[in-house]
Amino acid sequence: MSFSIAVAGKGGTGKTTLATLVVRHLKRKGLVPILAIDADPNANLGESLGIEIGLTIGSMVAAFNEEKISLPPGMTKEAYLEFRLNEALTETTGVDLVTMGRGQGAECYCYPNAVLRKFTETLVKNYPYMVMDNEAGLEHLSRRTTDNIDVLLLVSNHSIKGIRALARVRELVAEVKLNVRRQFVVVTSVPETLDPAFLEEAGKLGIEPAALIPYDDMIQRYDFERRPLLELPEESRAVAAVADLMALVLGKK
Repeated sequence: MSFSIAVAGKGGTGKTTLATLVVRHLKRKGLVPILAIDADPNANLGESLGIEIGLTIGSMVAAFNEEKISLPPGMTKEAYLEFRLNEALTETTGVDLVTMGRGQGAECYCYPNAVLRKFTETLVKNYPYMVMDNEAGLEHLSRRTTDNIDVLLLVSNHSIKGIRALARVRELVAEVKLNVRRQFVVVTSVPETLDPAFLEEAGKLGIEPAALIPYDDMIQRYDFERRPLLELPEESRAVAAVADLMALVLGKK
């Protein structure tokens, strides 16, 4: 039975970084193989993990439409794509990655999203752990990409806009009745002390963070050096904070 973790929140709050550090933690603990899903059309998870992306779901759908492939008699478009989907799975030691990528035309991600959701449901049975990085905002929730999840990590940075956006995400999860078993609020890029205005706004919204991920200049340094975050050392402040978070997520704290 797979244990699934998804990350959601406003753009620029560090969702992809958090998803990568969750994968790093699982891998270092030997909890492999891990299925990593990049459900963001603006794909960044592979780069953060240090995994070179080949085919994406979106590019496969776009190529199918452009090439007007002649299907064998009796085979539907959906059946053909399902047959080809394994080509969109990038396999590495301990971590395999599926990337949604862009859709079939400007700002059209609905069909690739549906294909990704169905493919994930099939694939996830082969992995003890699945980590999904979602696109920014709310749309993926209404499309039910983030459904049937064990743990949803709701991410905000240390800002009023971030915590308000997180509140809207939480409301939509309840509104569309997503099957999410547990939710944890995570605040990223936290300074030495939380600003009183941030604490006041969180209190008004009824939000209590389960984890505070401190600002870590190692993460910025790795970005400039084009190094995957999977290589971050144990002394990284963000790595240590994610280890504490994962103790909660996995029920060991």
